[in-house]
Amino acid sequence: MTALLKQNIAKHISLSANETEQFCSLFEQKLIPKKSFLLREGEICKFEGFVTKGLFRVYHIDKNGFEQILYFAIENWWITDIDSFTTETPSHLFIEALEDSEVLIISKKDKEFAYANLPQIEKLFRVMTQKTHVALQRRMIDNLSKTAESRYIEFTEKYPQLVQRLSNIQIAAYLGITNVFLSNIRKKIAVKK
Repeated sequence: MTALLKQNIAKHISLSANETEQFCSLFEQKLIPKKSFLLREGEICKFEGFVTKGLFRVYHIDKNGFEQILYFAIENWWITDIDSFTTETPSHLFIEALEDSEVLIISKKDKEFAYANLPQIEKLFRVMTQKTHVALQRRMIDNLSKTAESRYIEFTEKYPQLVQRLSNIQIAAYLGITNVFLSNIRKKIAVKK
């Protein structure tokens, strides 16, 4: 179960086999059935998770009842509500399994233990945080400057493994458009081909 986590760690930092085992032992495996929640709005997020199987969506419901998907997480991706986790305040997000899923969870206490006892772990999370900031910045710029059509095309090119696993409604919610508008975009693209 931790083989994928070990590979992910090795992509970012170098740890001895003993350090890797020590860090991985801090994680707890959770099985999350399809349509079940890892986190609900109003709860305090007490974990960071690493997806080993399945698919999650992280989303918010706005005051008008519209779902706004921040991101999806598949195998080999990390998942959390970093705001709630860091500040220990109620979450504004939902984390829901879209498929039967498995995730390795580390608590804040165990993460702090790792920081204190395995100094390289701070580098691991710093590098991952930087990559997340870059991705969020790029997404914000894209949302402000690109058309929905170009955002959809880029999404399908960047995440082909996700397109097959998501409904059009979910993709539309991620792109910030209606399902009808997405259907029109797809028809327009099909005509161009």
